[in-house]
Amino acid sequence: MKITGNENIELGYRPGKWFADALEHINENELNQEEMENYLDQFKDPDPLPLNENPADFIVNITAENESEQDNVEKVTKTMQTLMKTPTLVAGAIMPDACPTGPEGHIPVGGLVVAKNAIHPGFHSADICCSVMLTDFGKTDPKEVLDAAHSITHFGYGGRERGQQMPMSAKLMEEFRGNLFLNEERLISIARSHMGTQGDGNHFLFVGISKNTGNTMMITHHGSRAPGAILYDKGMKVANRFRQILSPETLKENAWIPFETEEGESYWEALQIIRKWTKENHESIHNATLEKLNVEKLDRYWNEHNFVFRDGDLFYHAKGATPLDDKFLPDITGPRLIPLNMAEPVLIVSGATNGRNLGFAPHGAGRNFSRTQHKRSLSHKTIEEVFEEETKGLDIRFFTNDIDISELPSAYKNAQNVRSQIKEFGLCEVLDEVMPYGCIMAGDVQKNAPWKKKKKFRK
Repeated sequence: MKITGNENIELGYRPGKWFADALEHINENELNQEEMENYLDQFKDPDPLPLNENPADFIVNITAENESEQDNVEKVTKTMQTLMKTPTLVAGAIMPDACPTGPEGHIPVGGLVVAKNAIHPGFHSADICCSVMLTDFGKTDPKEVLDAAHSITHFGYGGRERGQQMPMSAKLMEEFRGNLFLNEERLISIARSHMGTQGDGNHFLFVGISKNTGNTMMITHHGSRAPGAILYDKGMKVANRFRQILSPETLKENAWIPFETEEGESYWEALQIIRKWTKENHESIHNATLEKLNVEKLDRYWNEHNFVFRDGDLFYHAKGATPLDDKFLPDITGPRLIPLNMAEPVLIVSGATNGRNLGFAPHGAGRNFSRTQHKRSLSHKTIEEVFEEETKGLDIRFFTNDIDISELPSAYKNAQNVRSQIKEFGLCEVLDEVMPYGCIMAGDVQKNAPWKKKKKFRK
């Protein structure tokens, strides 16, 4: 009698890619019931992994400087305590710029966790490979650099319109097509249209002067845009399918893809391709600015601070943490960058793995309050008054021409406190500072959002 998939399901096996080959083997060899059950043992789902009773150890590199920060530190520590019960996690750390991102158990910004043989898409979130790139423009006038960059860069929703798109390399498109997660023409089309764009939120284009050399430096900050967000969505769906089998008690946001699976290896490969896309995106803006000014770059380096880094069977998930150890960066060309806020210098740093940092440093200044809370705290002033007070002497621009006060300096933690804690905990060494001249950010993209215009039109 021919065995079908129904018999396997009745025996408690979940349908999968292996079903067809297993049925063919059973029927070709005419296995009896006992032989069939012995053969199928290899395909049994493992026993579900419970949450660990106690959280894995994590290092706290943050102290509260005032009452509001005390509340922030308590929330960050509490969410890490819950998060570190996830069965894959073996170590973690909190950086001085840490702040919570959601309900208890979600990885905080400024959080770093180490998983064994597992990739957690929720730990890098939709903004995969959020990163910073610096180009040294020599003695070029900083205003000229900012003006040229302003005419080239692109902030806001969506990608560039046809005719204004920046080219995506053919080699990179081939890599997209060769990957299980990225081989989709719609995704590749989006990747092409988003090349040379910076999005919104805290992403920026900063121009300043090196404290050491007096040279003009341009720094961009953004991630992988829509291509990364699409990969994240796909990764979360796969991770949650595994979660239902491997660890139903684990929060959906903390689900993982086992690395030693076809999906795990393909997802890891997809992350590296998205990393290449993001680096090429930064380079497009920097190179076009150099070309417009007819200037040769003197130096360039970059690093991501929202990514997954591998060391053997350990996967370091940095949700806003700057990698210091060279082993994490395959294309390292220089020191690392830590931006603070538009009115403060961008720190150029170096460092090594030590007992407190796990090989990482902070990625910025972080927040003590949500955007909404911050706006509410300034409601007694006009937007123009706040802007004037906080950006005096600087050339601060918003791409939409609408001031976003949730990105002004007061929206962030005190930069000096973050710097003092970097020193206190011995996280890294500051080599140079890029003193601020000016900055471009998206602006209040909600004010004139495309869907709001459509609503007005319908009326």
